[in-house]
Amino acid sequence: MPKIFSMTGFGRSAGSFGKFSWNWETKSVNGKGLDIKCRLPHGLEDLDLKARKLVGQKFSRGNINLTLSIKENGNQPSYRVNRELLDELIKTAREMFEGTDSFGPLRPDSFLAVKGVIEPVEEEPDIDVIQERDDLIIADLEKALSELSSARKVEGTNISQTLELQLAEIQALIERADSNSESQPQAIRERLKQQMEILLDVTPALPEERITQEAVMLMIKVDVREELDRLRAHTSTARTLLIDGAVIGRKLDFLCQELNREVNTLCSKANNIELSNIGLDLKALIEQFREQVQNIE
Repeated sequence: MPKIFSMTGFGRSAGSFGKFSWNWETKSVNGKGLDIKCRLPHGLEDLDLKARKLVGQKFSRGNINLTLSIKENGNQPSYRVNRELLDELIKTAREMFEGTDSFGPLRPDSFLAVKGVIEPVEEEPDIDVIQERDDLIIADLEKALSELSSARKVEGTNISQTLELQLAEIQALIERADSNSESQPQAIRERLKQQMEILLDVTPALPEERITQEAVMLMIKVDVREELDRLRAHTSTARTLLIDGAVIGRKLDFLCQELNREVNTLCSKANNIELSNIGLDLKALIEQFREQVQNIE
């Protein structure tokens, strides 16, 4: 089966180390290039560069969002009394109310509710522990990205099958256009002969060089065989790209533009209802093909 990847997918992973536990979520949607958005908790910004590098190694296109959430599952934090602040508050209160008995005796515990008097004791981080934790977090990101890649591959396989069916329909319409009676060489010659007779009847004194020029122009206006040949070539190239796989989205998108160009010319040259309808059907089918191609990496 060809290795064709969609740009749409989702992946996740989870891990833990010591008192830390974390979750990665990765999501990818269509994009012209590779656009990475990385959402990391405060304090883990140093992981951004490593995460982006890892994504760049695995993917070529798509808007990719990475989200990391982390939780610390340690013991209850310890607290200490900020004696300097408490002493300062008591001293200030005594100075303000000295010589009065309106407020009664001052009690130190009355100031414990003041912000900053009771403060948590922060543990000094262990650099080695933090480094090992961060390495494990990046390792779990790689798992999430692998799951994302697998999802993109499954979706890419489904798209590839759809594209194969659409190419077969496009090919069938090209052959219908080629078998159209008005596209056959004999019909083109007869139509050219009739138009030249009308031209000579209107202006019998035309020089031979002018007659040749008019004949060539009329032939170009009605002959669609060159457009049909190019449509076949582009269709064949698209099928080869699907077989070869890999990163083919941009190439297929370019082929869609070329297919549209040839079909527009075919429609402008069509001189009967059947050929016009075939051209319109081709345009609609090529647009459907292009919509699917937009999802391919």
